Amino acid sequence: MNQAADSADYPSHPPLVAGRTSKRWLISALLTTFVVALPVFSVVYLAFFPDENIWPHLIDTTLPRYLDNTIRLMLGVAVLTLLIGVSTAWLVTMCEFPGRRIFEWALLLPFAVPAYVIAYVYTDLLNYAGPVQIALRDWFGWTNARDYWFPEIRSLGGATLMIGLVLYPYVYLLSRAAFLEQSPSLFSVSRSLGHSALSTFCRVVLPIARPAIAVGLSLVMMETLNDFGTVDFFAVQTLTAGLFDTWMNLGNLGGAAQIATIMLSFVLILVTLERYSRRRQKQFSARDNRQPVYRFRLSRPLRMLCTLTCTLPVVLGFVVPALVLGHYAIEYFAQSWTTEFVRTALNSLFLSSTAALTTLVIGLTLAYSRRLHDTQGMRILMRLSSLGYAMPGAVLAVGVIVPMAGFDNWLDGLMGDWFGWNTGLLFSGTAFALVFAYTVRFLAVSAGSIESGLQKVTPSMDMASRSLGQSPGGTLIKVHMPILRGTLMTAALVVFVDCMKELPATLILRPFNFDTLATYIYQFASDEMLSHSALPALIIVLAGIVPIILMSRSIGNSRSFQ
Repeated sequence: MNQAADSADYPSHPPLVAGRTSKRWLISALLTTFVVALPVFSVVYLAFFPDENIWPHLIDTTLPRYLDNTIRLMLGVAVLTLLIGVSTAWLVTMCEFPGRRIFEWALLLPFAVPAYVIAYVYTDLLNYAGPVQIALRDWFGWTNARDYWFPEIRSLGGATLMIGLVLYPYVYLLSRAAFLEQSPSLFSVSRSLGHSALSTFCRVVLPIARPAIAVGLSLVMMETLNDFGTVDFFAVQTLTAGLFDTWMNLGNLGGAAQIATIMLSFVLILVTLERYSRRRQKQFSARDNRQPVYRFRLSRPLRMLCTLTCTLPVVLGFVVPALVLGHYAIEYFAQSWTTEFVRTALNSLFLSSTAALTTLVIGLTLAYSRRLHDTQGMRILMRLSSLGYAMPGAVLAVGVIVPMAGFDNWLDGLMGDWFGWNTGLLFSGTAFALVFAYTVRFLAVSAGSIESGLQKVTPSMDMASRSLGQSPGGTLIKVHMPILRGTLMTAALVVFVDCMKELPATLILRPFNFDTLATYIYQFASDEMLSHSALPALIIVLAGIVPIILMSRSIGNSRSFQ
């Protein structure tokens, strides 16, 4: 039964529950959304009412450079990920060539490598003292840098390449899902009219898949805006780097909030453009979208070209970094496996696990509240609760530290006046700030997954549970959670891995003498000591592979092919 039929059988706004218990869920959703959206309001408020207004100084000095580099970086990464993601998605979906089954999941592997890690690896390989240039000098008899030209990896172009190699899976994932959902009759008609695979792709497939591709590109550009490790290491002055410099070096939180507001404006523009690009497009489930699709049979040269096209991004984005990290991790294992490393790994495990559990609890609360009260107001609350995912990590850190520091100061003064106690920075100076920031940042991942899973559960199950005397909470625990077990595990795993990789917010909000694997890698790599950061980097990469396998399986099982 298709989606249209499902919606006809079950009303979109079923009156599942009513009364005081139901209102408690609604109040919980309201309070949760307010707390989650508080960082956004804090950034905007501080930007308009700073303690010291350096906005004219920023405009006259550094802001134009920040904007220029940011726009060029985002556009460059968008073009690169578009070319790689869409082309490889089409090839593995609709063309038959050697290695296609492997590339279906292998093309997602660069997703597991943080951009700053791949930047450290390729800098180590391609700089003047690296193995590549040493080999070139030995082969051709060059003695110094004046004898030859070699591209500078630590540049805007290098940052574009590094970020693009690990972010193209966003476009690949959504493009492939869009291609799999298209009707086989479209391909049959195109073939009957004599169109080749390339002509079918350009004239038929690409226009239909444009909304999904636009979503993927918007995610890529927001992640590019969020990047700090790569641009900092390559000395590319973007808005994120400028925010860190204004706050950490100049000590001006208001100026950092003003830069953060510009970054939020970028995010708003991206979301608006993405929605505008598909304003007149509507897609419905095709009646024959479960029929097998016959892939295009290509000539031998074209098959080899397809294999090469899919091989390059996997090798450059995953295989080379993994081999380098693996080599260093084995060679320097004794030096890397220290008490400090173990403590750092446990910190990451604790923070990521706590944040994953917190997002699940809050995500369940929000998604189930919407199921109980599927109104326009509840939809707005869900959107507000998802704002954190669109916020760059550095911006989120500004929004978190402002209200928490204010609350800590108020609480410290209150306890000092009443009891003579000094509470200190109880929230903003502890790991609580990091867990809160991770929760706000990745709540949309868990809430969206849970909401999607709940939509597949028919309202009749809620009604049957209510008729047996179960409360809304009992229905959630005894009926929905067992059904959503797989969805909950996947959402928790994705959030866990994302928290392990998060760098900008962690650098700002971490307590004193408190490191995570991400900051541990950043510190050693910044000191040109990649060998000592290889082991923690490899752990993050290996952890990221698990959700990639799950995503690949879920997509690949959606259609059959012949």
